[in-house]
Amino acid sequence: MSSFVLGCALSSLCLASLDTQTLTSGREEDRETHTHIQHPFNSSLASVSRTVHLTVRMAECSGEVSLADVETAFCKFAVHGDTKATGKEMNGKNFVKLCKDCKVIDGKSVTSTDVDIIFSKVKVKSARAITFEQFTQAMAELATKRFKGKSQEEAVQLLYRLIVGKEPANVGVTKVAKAPAVDRLTDTNKYTGSHKERFDVSGKGKGRAGREDIPDTSGYVSAYKGQGSYESKVKEDE
Repeated sequence: MSSFVLGCALSSLCLASLDTQTLTSGREEDRETHTHIQHPFNSSLASVSRTVHLTVRMAECSGEVSLADVETAFCKFAVHGDTKATGKEMNGKNFVKLCKDCKVIDGKSVTSTDVDIIFSKVKVKSARAITFEQFTQAMAELATKRFKGKSQEEAVQLLYRLIVGKEPANVGVTKVAKAPAVDRLTDTNKYTGSHKERFDVSGKGKGRAGREDIPDTSGYVSAYKGQGSYESKVKEDE
């Protein structure tokens, strides 16, 4: 009798163990299935995120410079020193300045003479300036001279890296001196006599009115202070 009871107990324990394993396994399968079915959007976002990161890493590894960044630098140098310039064309003077400020001219492989020759080569004969497209042609020729031994594409990219993010340097421009003596000399409030009459209250020059006695042709006497009051009175009455 006791052997029979003991056998039944062992059988029950085995069945309980099998049921527990089956239930656990089923829960894990349900959990995986449930996650997959309930959150397909999260899975898509993860896939897109991995693709974006991969694309960014590939772009960083390639090290290519975009033409848009090059054109931005081109426009900054194109308008330098010319208030009427639109930035769409660059004259020879600013082209040379760009090559100097961006270290395209190294004095060995590329000189100022080389830059002048290539500028004249790419521009239209009757024109005095070059477009951005012509600028890229000039850079392609300068790149092979500046980076000898490199392929055409690699040399151009290396040259563009010298240009991107740069802007004209104001070397040699006269700066306003900051000194007490200069401040006193330029303070119009301290001027006397005829010099005082050349400036208004704010210190701005009056121009010819401050240098010459311009006769009053308004028809009013100099001491009369009601000038213009008649016109305003007529307007009020109307």
